[in-house]
Amino acid sequence: MKVISIVGARPQFIKVAPLVEALHAAGHNHYLLHTGQHYDYQLSQVFFDDMAIPQPDINLEVGSASHGRQTGEMLIQIEEVLLQEKPDCVLVYGDTNSTLAGSLAAAKLHIPIGHVEAGLRSFNRLMPEEHNRVLTDHCSDLLFCPTQTAVNNLTNEGLTKGVHLVGDVMMDAVLQMIDTANTRSNILEDKRLVADDYVLVTIHRPYNTDDAQRLSAIIQLLDQFNTKIIFPVHPRTQKKIIDFGYEERISTNPQLMMTPPVSYLDMLVLEKNANIILTDSGGIQKEAYFFAVPCLTIRPETEWIETVESGWNQLIEPSFDSLLSALEKIDRSLPHPPIFGEGDASEKITSCLELI
Repeated sequence: MKVISIVGARPQFIKVAPLVEALHAAGHNHYLLHTGQHYDYQLSQVFFDDMAIPQPDINLEVGSASHGRQTGEMLIQIEEVLLQEKPDCVLVYGDTNSTLAGSLAAAKLHIPIGHVEAGLRSFNRLMPEEHNRVLTDHCSDLLFCPTQTAVNNLTNEGLTKGVHLVGDVMMDAVLQMIDTANTRSNILEDKRLVADDYVLVTIHRPYNTDDAQRLSAIIQLLDQFNTKIIFPVHPRTQKKIIDFGYEERISTNPQLMMTPPVSYLDMLVLEKNANIILTDSGGIQKEAYFFAVPCLTIRPETEWIETVESGWNQLIEPSFDSLLSALEKIDRSLPHPPIFGEGDASEKITSCLELI
């Protein structure tokens, strides 16, 4: 079977890595298409290097643009590739513009679609990702759900055919790469960090970065921690910090260490050894749960409600009172069930492709 995976952003490179191995092991002809949605080395190529992912068969190099323009340009070019390559199946991952463009292109050409990480819902239609998820799920023939909640969401929308509870491919990736990360990463030594004695911060969503008052409140929130803080800064977040004139404010916090985006292996080590993770990233919420590290998510909602229901993740506002309340509720003795599967999602997905 000829399978084309369409990826374009940091989380998708992580998700495709274990599937590349599983597809090749099963004897499938796998073709990797990179849209170029993320093109900075630290957000793209470093993942191929760290995770030994084969270089893309084609890179569309679409780059940054408005949502409509970016998605439209991808749609045009992906359609051309699909017409030329004539795959038996297209796999799309997650909820980015690359995901939606790939699923629309395949649907118009009547090519079967498998959606990896199907069924997620934040129920916030102001998020572009929410539209991408819903539309992709309703285009797809095979819906690969990471959790039972995702299956339930699809059932509530009338989607039951082709739905498979397989677990989370990001769990597969972590289990495959953590030993390598522990061996190769020197980030704790380089940044003079002590395990379990620092806070890891990642902020990148427009909801938090594009509002000057909200971003200001987040920066102020970081002053409330009495331990070291490491903050790998997404390029768009860095730009907003400069645009809003917050660089000097940040420099007054002696505990705060801002760095460029770090590699996947370094991030795994930072996550595993953090005392607390403060984030607005969906993927990092999950990885915090994988490592049983308490997570505080600066968002009004999350797609990963299981992490909140378990008590290992809390949704907070960027305020002292919200932070203090969350810190008081942290309980590291809580049960930690395997809600994201056992690390064999890639093999399950590969087996399901035989149903096409």
